[in-house]
Amino acid sequence: MALSGMTGFARIEGAAQAWTWTVEARSVNGRGLEVRFRGPPGFDGLERAARDAGQGRFQRGQITLGLQAKRAEAAGAVRINQAQLEAYLDVAARYVAEGRATPPAMDGLLALRGVIETGDEVDAPEDRAALEAAMAGSIAAALDALKLARLEEGAALAGVLGGLVDRIEALVAQAETEAAGQPAVLKERFARRITELLGERADLDDRIVQEAAALASRADVREELDRLTSHVHAARTLLAGEGQAGRRLDFLTQEFMREANTLCSKAATTALTAIGLELKATIDQLREQVQNVE
Repeated sequence: MALSGMTGFARIEGAAQAWTWTVEARSVNGRGLEVRFRGPPGFDGLERAARDAGQGRFQRGQITLGLQAKRAEAAGAVRINQAQLEAYLDVAARYVAEGRATPPAMDGLLALRGVIETGDEVDAPEDRAALEAAMAGSIAAALDALKLARLEEGAALAGVLGGLVDRIEALVAQAETEAAGQPAVLKERFARRITELLGERADLDDRIVQEAAALASRADVREELDRLTSHVHAARTLLAGEGQAGRRLDFLTQEFMREANTLCSKAATTALTAIGLELKATIDQLREQVQNVE
């Protein structure tokens, strides 16, 4: 599976029976996976289907699914209750025959309670099941489209992350070149300070070499550079590998930063310190971008 981002948007429309609907799926960054569903009243059963579909496709990110549905106004949706109308007419007929009332007008009869029925139609169980299945299909299609959007973001991120890893590798190479000269710099610096304190003495040369060697040992950054190089290879493997790499890349950036901090603390030259600081800045950029990776 290619690298996937965690942000995206998808919209799917559907229709079945007398219903039309729209499903919108949105995703933003998240440390874990959270799927939220909002649907119309009466379709609560779709929430479980939405959660299962989301969990089957994603591992990280905050995903919001919204379903808006509308029932078309069907012909005959306004119905006249003939039995109720006839009952009213039978009652009125007696009063009309006795001359106690005038024949009722049709508009008056239609205004009587129960003559006109405008309530929502009740779907048969099998029709409702088919309708919810169609809506669940649209939810799945929206999540599939969202996954494609996240993969597109991942493709763009892969280029950015790869460029940052290349930059880290180049800085590590510069640090290796600069670090090779640290023992000589430390020896010269130590010798100068001793000479300033004690003057020129021939018997100090061995002592200078010993102390400079001890300082060079404490300032040796070869292990840090070797580990940084190893982390570069690991990052490239994750970027080119299968499955979700976000959490592992996040952990790897912490290891990158740990070695860069140690490198800076051991640096004996301003040039190596500058390289270390730029390395830390690049690693921080890498860490920020990794937060977008699933």
